[in-house]
Amino acid sequence: MFKKLVRTTAIFGRSLLSASVLMALFAGLSPAQETATIDAETAKALLQRVKDLESQVSLLKAQMQGLSASAGTAPGAAPVSTASGPPPAQPEVMPGHGADSNGAPRLQLRGYADVGWNASDQKGSTNSFALGQFNLFITSRLTDKASFLSETVVEADPATNQFGIDLERLELIYAVSDRLNFQFGRYHTAMGFYNTAYHHSALMQTALGRPFLFDFEDHGGILPVHSVGMSATGIVSSKLGLHYSAELGNGRNPRSDVNPVQNVSDDNNGKAFNLGFFVRPDRVPGLQFGFSNYHDHVTPPGKANVTENILVAHVVYQNSSFEFLNEAALLRHSINGTNFTSNIPGFYSQVSKQFGSYRPYLRYEYLNVPGSDPLYSDVGLVHGPKAGLRFSLNDFAALKIEYGREMHRGLSSVNRVGTQLAFAF
Repeated sequence: MFKKLVRTTAIFGRSLLSASVLMALFAGLSPAQETATIDAETAKALLQRVKDLESQVSLLKAQMQGLSASAGTAPGAAPVSTASGPPPAQPEVMPGHGADSNGAPRLQLRGYADVGWNASDQKGSTNSFALGQFNLFITSRLTDKASFLSETVVEADPATNQFGIDLERLELIYAVSDRLNFQFGRYHTAMGFYNTAYHHSALMQTALGRPFLFDFEDHGGILPVHSVGMSATGIVSSKLGLHYSAELGNGRNPRSDVNPVQNVSDDNNGKAFNLGFFVRPDRVPGLQFGFSNYHDHVTPPGKANVTENILVAHVVYQNSSFEFLNEAALLRHSINGTNFTSNIPGFYSQVSKQFGSYRPYLRYEYLNVPGSDPLYSDVGLVHGPKAGLRFSLNDFAALKIEYGREMHRGLSSVNRVGTQLAFAF
């Protein structure tokens, strides 16, 4: 289109030049010669032709300017107006960006969801089809160093069958260097491996669900897997593959009738602090091991304040066809002003092997909460195995089937079977 306009402009230019030559010849003729050579009507027609050519050339110039301006804008942007009047206002540009479209923030959206069927021999339970989490994962690069991340989940409450919306993660990330990165907002607490390796996408994890030690707070989990505050992460030694994570947040609320994640206000002036280290040695790709220490002051309603310390250690090995995950946690709850301390041990171990599109897996879990614990005595002892098979339909969908047996202190064992179709979109 642009080349065609240029050729057309050249043709009109030559025509205009010819008309100008004719006008010069007219100017050099005497009145008698002008009368003898050309009459008044012919001269009038030639002058009108010149005016027409000038108008068309002006129009072509305006179109060429509009085409040149639009070539520098993003696809789908509004064309530059050629009408008279004041120039349009320029769009505001974020600090650290140029005015071109290549520097503007670009939002990327991915989605995950799952549906399934579950049954158990627990008294009073029914087999049911179930919608899992509908997860919208959004990222946006703001500058060379700043980026944004959010994870919004829509899911139904099993007790009410009503849907609710949870903003699971919202982080503004600023990368100073490989050794120092800041995160601000709501994030997954960096304790152990599973909580930061697998977020809210069932497709990404091998089994149907998370280990109940690392289950989400609103699903009955006893670890503070979400935090609101700020954190710093980075590499201590590239040679050793040593990384660190330091977090400062609001902590959690142990009340059963409110959200345990303190999104807006903290119950007390003390802040939760978590410090962790992990190693990924280059000599053994896929190996990772590390530990973390979480410290907080909890104020349960109607009870004495509790000091909480959580130690988590992990050793995992993963490659494209094999995984071996092992994590252990120890929760220590001390009632302030007394010598009482409650210890809660827990662990899980999971192994799986890929055979083509099939991946069988086995997991064993254990959690033992003493009846004297000031926060989670109702959980008690729960342990048992889970065995399942994951079949990858393609890179964006997987079908899983799983059997599990849960054994509780003072209660009958429960057998569970479930299926799940997890996918990305």
